[in-house]
Amino acid sequence: MRVLITRPEREAATLAAALGERGHVAVIAPLFSVQTLAPPPDFAATLASCQAVLLTSANGARALAESTERRHKPILAVGDTTAATAEGLGFTSVTSASGDSVALATLVRERLDAAAGPLIHVSGIDVAGEIAVPGFTIRRFALYQAKEAETLPDSARAALEARALDAALFFSPRASRTFVRLVQAAKLAETCRGVTAIAISAAAAQPLAALPFKAVITAARPSGQAVLDEIDRSTEAGVQPRPTMSDTPPPPVTPPPSPPVVVHRGLGVIGAFVIGLIAAVIVLAAALFSMPYWPEEARLMWRGPVPAPAVAPAPAPAIAKVDDSQQRAQAEALARQKVENEARFKALEAGMQARLDDLDKRVRAAATTAAQADRPTGGDPEIADLRAKVEALEKNPASSEQDIAALKDEIAGLKSSLQSLDKSVAGEKEPIDKAVAGARASAVIGIAARMSAALETGAPFAGALDLLKPLGKDDDKLGGFITALDPYAKQGVATRASLAAQFPAVAKAALADDLADDSFTERLLGKIKGLVSLRRIGTDVPGDTTEAKLARAEAAVDGGDLAKAVEIVKTLPPQTNSATADWLKRAEAHLAAQHAVDQLAAYAVSLLGTAH
Repeated sequence: MRVLITRPEREAATLAAALGERGHVAVIAPLFSVQTLAPPPDFAATLASCQAVLLTSANGARALAESTERRHKPILAVGDTTAATAEGLGFTSVTSASGDSVALATLVRERLDAAAGPLIHVSGIDVAGEIAVPGFTIRRFALYQAKEAETLPDSARAALEARALDAALFFSPRASRTFVRLVQAAKLAETCRGVTAIAISAAAAQPLAALPFKAVITAARPSGQAVLDEIDRSTEAGVQPRPTMSDTPPPPVTPPPSPPVVVHRGLGVIGAFVIGLIAAVIVLAAALFSMPYWPEEARLMWRGPVPAPAVAPAPAPAIAKVDDSQQRAQAEALARQKVENEARFKALEAGMQARLDDLDKRVRAAATTAAQADRPTGGDPEIADLRAKVEALEKNPASSEQDIAALKDEIAGLKSSLQSLDKSVAGEKEPIDKAVAGARASAVIGIAARMSAALETGAPFAGALDLLKPLGKDDDKLGGFITALDPYAKQGVATRASLAAQFPAVAKAALADDLADDSFTERLLGKIKGLVSLRRIGTDVPGDTTEAKLARAEAAVDGGDLAKAVEIVKTLPPQTNSATADWLKRAEAHLAAQHAVDQLAAYAVSLLGTAH
């Protein structure tokens, strides 16, 4: 059957693929062109505070995806097609009402609580009616506009003029009214007499009464699948495809008598296969038995190059996880030891200085006594005593000189001891500094390990980054790592596993956007040839098409090479940006955070080696 599709281009392409799988030929004639509108200023705040979003069309799902990066809000879709479109765009919680606006309202009452917050209805500018659910607050946002075609599309005009259509599909009352208006304006109403009109609902079927269709059928329920079911039933009921050249069937032709069939007996396919297999075995056996007599070069070519023995890679240095409490205790012990050593040094220095002062006083006293020896005697008994001592010194001057020399030697010995003590303290200070540097490096290694574990689980790592900030005050490199990781610390980044799990849906949406950008002629020829929408995967998919690039990117993601997948996705055509932008942003954030953490761990290991 030749089936006319009046839906917008994206929906029409999907429906044409489904018709092609059933053996029908689709004629795409979009009656509307969809344009996404900028959301109002309060849309983001309202979306954040609402409990769920209502979608009544696939275009609404696309407009919502272009207007926000939020994908976690619950979505209640009017039908399965709308729900599938929302899931393909990355929304994580989607429920289908599998019906019309009445079924959607029933789903709202069953699944949601009016006290939990308001709802948002994302739609086009023109709607059949507002969705109202008693007790619920629903605010509608028109995020797209479907503009009606001014004239009947050329594909529909040509098919009607050639009387080459068997059925026409209508998915809304507005589409039916627009088709009737354009057909009447083109004066092609009489060409509809051989066409069966299939409408998604009674409301969509009502305007079609203005044209002389062969029959107007209403789907059993308002869904795309129900419309396809009606086409199947029409085919089973005996609706024959229309002739391509004329409505008059050709006269019957009596075929000539068939010549007798001559059967040639022989080996047959199985016999030929068995003989070929036996011949191959004989040739292989002869080659193996004659191998010792072959030249060395031929034997090497037969056996192939000898693989080099595999060298086990050197084990990477393990990054130990250091408990925060142990790090703090170790650092506090080292700090206390340093303070105690400094106190000991100061005490020794003060003692030496006191002994030097005492010796200096004794030398001064001895010199003063010697100077007073020449003074005249007086009546003071103390002076007389001093005079006697001076006389004793005069009688034995060598003794006083020996005392002075002994004092000088003692002073020199004390100075030497003080210098040795300074060297000893300096020798103790160097190991302390190394121990402090080692503890600091170990702490950085432990923090890097915690961040790496957070990247693997997608958890925030702001706490670990706060532990690193005090250590980076006097280190510019650590400060650079802190600056690079700070944008991702509070929220964390997406894990490799989640990015790999989400990529098939992203690839599906990107491929759909790329196909939607093709010309109408290319799409129509592709559907006539019976092509089905399948997406290949693997690293060996050749070519530079969007499908080939997505296949190689998915293989890279599955193989753990996220960076390669990001590079490939960046080379996709611009029309796929809306489908890949969110995934690409999260993948680049993961790569940036992982690179910074890896650099931090390597730098910490180098600090530990320097300390030792």
